[in-house]
Amino acid sequence: MTRPFNFSAGPAAMPEAVLQQAASEMLDWHGSGMGVMEMSHRGKEFISIYEQAEADFRELLAVPAHFKILFMQGGGLAENAIVPLNLSGGGAVDFVISGSWSEKSFKEAGKFCTARVAATSQASQFTQLPAASSWQLGADSRYVHVCSNETIHGVEMHTLPDLKALGCDAPLVVDFSSHVASRPVDWSRVGLAFGGAQKNLGPAGLTVVVVREDLMGQALPHCPSAFDYQLVARNDSMYNTPPTYGIYMAGLVFQWLKAQREGALSGVAAMEQRNAAKAQLLYDFLDNSQLYENRVAKDCRSRMNVPFYLRDASRNEAFLAGAKTRGLLQLKGHKSVGGMRASIYNAMPMAGVQALVQYLRDFEHTQA
Repeated sequence: MTRPFNFSAGPAAMPEAVLQQAASEMLDWHGSGMGVMEMSHRGKEFISIYEQAEADFRELLAVPAHFKILFMQGGGLAENAIVPLNLSGGGAVDFVISGSWSEKSFKEAGKFCTARVAATSQASQFTQLPAASSWQLGADSRYVHVCSNETIHGVEMHTLPDLKALGCDAPLVVDFSSHVASRPVDWSRVGLAFGGAQKNLGPAGLTVVVVREDLMGQALPHCPSAFDYQLVARNDSMYNTPPTYGIYMAGLVFQWLKAQREGALSGVAAMEQRNAAKAQLLYDFLDNSQLYENRVAKDCRSRMNVPFYLRDASRNEAFLAGAKTRGLLQLKGHKSVGGMRASIYNAMPMAGVQALVQYLRDFEHTQA
């Protein structure tokens, strides 16, 4: 039986092969007599799972040796506080606000430091990105924060900013929650990147933080010990009990990603090519439709989250009901912006996007 196609923005669909493997290992992982969620996080069985997951993630995203990979908890929202607690020194931090998530980050950081708006695209209702040349970056900035993919508004930075070219020596902090592992990362431009796992890497509960070693050891005195990056790194992400099952599931996703192929490409490079093809198929249809529209500027459209609107909103409920009968799930847009949204993360196969486009076409014909 074919499973429905799940377009949820997060927690999101996971690769079917990963779910099947996890199911087969639920009661007994590799003859240990235990399921992974029953294991001690300090036992040799789980340590081997953790070490493999960390190594696979480093290989997949080509993370340089002078960056630490931390497996933490609290999701992206918690990192909005944890990052300034570690990096701000209580000083000034600049934010580029390109949608709801960077706006949340800005507001949260203001509790721990002087948060400043370097640029915002609010005037366009977050359908564009502020040009890097327009960013107002302070000479005293402790770091510059960007959300490289806005899940709600469907806006993506296809190239990370080069702060040095902008005359800024501060490190770049990137919230890459909703497109991590969908494309390579230019680590030469990054000081720290973080992401909740529940969109592209695994189930909710795990947060991945990749931090340059020289940025650790600066936590504010009131930073909770479990959130001090240096302490977490020194203890191999086990200063407190980590989200063990989330790490295991993410590790299975990493192995699945490593096995993906598109011609001569493999891993994340293969996923980038596949994701570009999926997004182009969907955007091309929307752009040529009389019933639907996507409002995001073409140069910054997300390959992961595609918001769209029916020009006649009175047809929304009929559209969603019809989609469900076709096995196309979770297409309703975020409550803050309305409309529809198709999240087409790594785990969404091309067949799912093709099925969605066919339904979009069929529904449009019934409305003519």
